[in-house]
Amino acid sequence: MTQQTPESFKENYQKLQEIAQKLSDSSEVDIDELVPMVDEATRAYQLCKSRIEAVESALANRLEHDNPQDKELENHDESNDLP
Repeated sequence: MTQQTPESFKENYQKLQEIAQKLSDSSEVDIDELVPMVDEATRAYQLCKSRIEAVESALANRLEHDNPQDKELENHDESNDLP
């Protein structure tokens, strides 16, 4: 059984760039190619977006767990702001 590796952010971003370039370079787009190109671009966009969100979440979790003192400092600073 072969293990499929997920497509990378870089690959999908490159697909988006290629499709955008193709659309901007051509004065007329072949109508038969338009729907498949939009479908491919939408899929690539969703995969890029999903990957960005996963990385943002992982970084936020890492920063939150690695810097518990920062939370204490924020709470301490906020309590100093009270009248």
